[in-house]
Amino acid sequence: MRVTLDDGWTATVTDTPLALAPRFEGGSVRVDPTVDKAERERFLAETFGSGARLWDTPDEVRFAPADRALAGVELRLPRESASAADSARVPDAPAVRPGGLLADEVRDFRLETCAVLCRAPGDAVLTGLRDLDVLDGPLEARIGIAPDVALLVQDGAVVGWSLTDPVRHLTPWFTAPDPTPPAPATRRLFTACLDLITEPLIDDVMDGDPAALSRLRATDDALRAQPEDRQRADALRALVAGLVEDYADGPAE
Repeated sequence: MRVTLDDGWTATVTDTPLALAPRFEGGSVRVDPTVDKAERERFLAETFGSGARLWDTPDEVRFAPADRALAGVELRLPRESASAADSARVPDAPAVRPGGLLADEVRDFRLETCAVLCRAPGDAVLTGLRDLDVLDGPLEARIGIAPDVALLVQDGAVVGWSLTDPVRHLTPWFTAPDPTPPAPATRRLFTACLDLITEPLIDDVMDGDPAALSRLRATDDALRAQPEDRQRADALRALVAGLVEDYADGPAE
C-alpha cells in the first residue's frame, strides 16, 4: 500500500513498525530513540523528512537515509477539541494493523499538524484529524507505527493519527514513561489539563474568565498536592505551566 502525506510526498507501507515506546511529552506524541536535547538534535540532522524550521513547527516524520525506513515521529496535539458528538463519530474500523513506512524518495517535505482533537470518553483514545471532513467518510487503514500509535489513512492519504491510553505514556521530556499503571487521580487530572490547553476552554482562560481561571488554579493545586504517580503529575504540571504563570493570578492591572 502506498500513502500520501502533505506536499505530494509518498511512502510505502511495510510490515515493520517502530520498536520504540511512545512518549506523551510537552503536548506532543513522540516516538524516537533520543534521550536528551543534544541527541535529539543529532537525530534530526542525520534523518530526513518533515521537520521544524525557524518558527515553522509542523508534525515531524523522520526517515533514515540509508534504507529510507521510518525512524521516528513527533505528532503535535491539536489546539481545538472537537465536540463530544463529533468525537463519537470517529469510526472503530478498520482495526489497527502494525506496520511502518518506507520513503519512496530521499527528500524533505512538510506535514501540516492536525487541526482538531477528537477525545474518546475518559480520554481513553486521542485522535488528531486533519479536519472534521474526515469523519464524513470511512477510513481505509490504520497503520500501527508503534505500540498504541496509529496513522489514519483515507483515500490513500494520511489524514490523522491516534494514541491509545495516552495517560499511560505521559512523561516529562526525554524520560521513559512510568511502567506502573496510572493512578485514577492522574486520569482525572489528565482530562482536566486537556480541557485547559485546548479550545474552547483555553480561550476563556486567556480572556480572564473567572470560572476558567478558577479551574486552572484548582487543577494546578491538585497536581502539586497529588501524593502518588509523581512522574506523570509533574508532566501534567509542565503541560499547563505556561497558562498558570501567565493567567492564574488573573489579568494584569
